[in-house]
This record gives sequence, C-alpha cells and structure tokens, in this order.
Amino acid sequence: MKKVLLTGISGFIGQHCAVELLKNGYAVKGSIRSLSKADKVTNVIKEQIDPKGNLEYCELDLLRDEGWSEAAKDCDFVMHVASPFFSKIPKDENELIKPAVEGTLRALKAAHEAGIKRVVLTSSMVAMLGGVVGDENINQNSWTEVNAKNATAYLKSKTLAEKSAWDFAKKNEMELVTIHPGPVYGPPLSNNLSGESMSLFKRILTGELKQMINASINMSDVRDVAKIHVQALENEQAANQRFIVATEVAYSFPEITKLLKSKGYEKVGTGVAPNFMVKLLATFNSEMKGMMPYLGKKYEGDVKKTMSQFNWEPVPFETMVLDTAESVQRILDKQA
Repeated sequence: MKKVLLTGISGFIGQHCAVELLKNGYAVKGSIRSLSKADKVTNVIKEQIDPKGNLEYCELDLLRDEGWSEAAKDCDFVMHVASPFFSKIPKDENELIKPAVEGTLRALKAAHEAGIKRVVLTSSMVAMLGGVVGDENINQNSWTEVNAKNATAYLKSKTLAEKSAWDFAKKNEMELVTIHPGPVYGPPLSNNLSGESMSLFKRILTGELKQMINASINMSDVRDVAKIHVQALENEQAANQRFIVATEVAYSFPEITKLLKSKGYEKVGTGVAPNFMVKLLATFNSEMKGMMPYLGKKYEGDVKKTMSQFNWEPVPFETMVLDTAESVQRILDKQA
C-alpha cells in the first residue's frame, strides 16, 4: 500500500483529502502542529471511513526544520496542503509569506531527500490573477504579478510559494502538480466553523452579513478539490502541470445569497455593498482591505484542461452552495 504524507490534515481541505486518500486505497500520514489534535482528527475521519490502521500522524511546523525528513522517508508521495490563510491584511505581510514559502520548500526538500518522485501542492487561483486588474481570463499559464499595486499579502504568499516550488522541482528533477481552487466551499467534515469559508456561511445564514461585495470568480467545492488532489498523485500526464479546480464559469458572491434566500433561508441578506463603501471601509478595516483585489472585478478561470485530464465534471454551483448551507445550518442548530 502506497503512503502519502499529507500536510495540514486537520484543515477543511486536508480532512477531505485524507478521506479521499483512504477511500482510494492509500495509507495516510497526516501532519499537524500538535499531536494533541490527533484524536479529534481521527474521530472526524472515522465518521466517513474506517482507516483500518492506515492513518498515522506526525508533528510538523511550516517554520521549523524539525521532523520533515523523518516524516517523508517512508512515504511514496507528498501532498502539501498546509498553508496559512487570513482574509485580513496582517501588519507585516511576512506573517503570511514566510510560512507559505518556507513551509512549501520544507515539504519539497523532505520529498527530495526521501527519493519521492512526485509532490502535489495546493496552490490557488489567486496565484493566477495576472496584474490583478480584473476581468482576467485565467488559465494554467497565468501568474499573479506580486508587485501589482493591489496585490495583498495572501496573493503574494500563494504566488511566491508556488514559484519557489516550481524552481525547486525543476532544479532537482522532481515531478510537481499544483492544484488551483477558487474560494472553497462544500460541506465540512467537522463541526468547526472558525475557518474562513465556513465562517462566511455562518455569517450569511445567521443574518450577520447583510451585504456581499460585488466580485466574481470561479468557486470550488471541497469534494472536487480533494478528488483532483488524489487523482493527481499517479496520473502520468499530470506531471509538471497546473490545474484549476473550480466551477466552469465565474459566479458572483451576491449570487450565493440570492440562491440561499430563494431556497427559504429567511435570515439571509441579499444586499450588495456599494464599491465606494468597501473602498472607504478598506482604509481602516483590514478585512475589507483584503477584498480590494476582487472588488468590482470578474476573474474567469479555464477548467477545460482539468476536466479533460481527469475525466471530471465540477460539482454544480447550486449543489455546492446548498450542500454547504445545509451542513453549516445543521451545525448551528446543534450549537444553539
């Protein structure tokens, strides 16, 4: 049985990747920052599939060398999902950039030292936004210009981390596959709603968030993201390719709330925040400042290559939104 070192197993995407790996006959070694979290993660995974002894853990930190070589030495693949994410702009952009870049290089270096041939890396469509000017047609050859005026720390972190991975892989003759989702939604496996995606849906469903920003981009279902991560491990033609994993067309954020309202979620607000108001708030609100690269813009990603390569059809936008809302509402009802 082939074993995969899966970094960031406790996260929203990581948990789904772990389940998908186990379902496809792989053994999983999941990295977490503290082994005290292991039982909680195992319990979440066991609700979906019996690991049958094929799930283990290791303690790794994106900013520390300790443990990486040891973790990778008995594995056949590395799936590097762990990455910092904050919608708010940090005071020091290196709070995001440093762990993203250094963590990626630690994962690649550990794989190389262990003689692992292929690494699958979670990147993002935000590494493909060109000059961050909007109305961009995005494909596998697109790169975000990190020196663009409105390139945020998060955009820079994902772009620089991926570029460092490609440089390392090329220099050391390794195979790399990068996966590029848009905003990732879909049903969570745990009851944790503190992550950015689930927190957004929580705020929408409770009526706390009454207005959405006017922006459009292809959106991703976490189930698709996990599926393509796993298929990319051994798909021969996927080597050294970048794949967008998202809906076939771009959707606006207000379309999420309009759909939910039409399906009977009464507390959902369907307002659209005026661009000028968001710009004004961005002068003193770090979360609003983080939205500026997307405000009033439409980023359209080309997923045809991914669909063809993996014989894959994206989960429809409506299914993704409604499945997410149903899961989050169920958790909220339990917590009430």
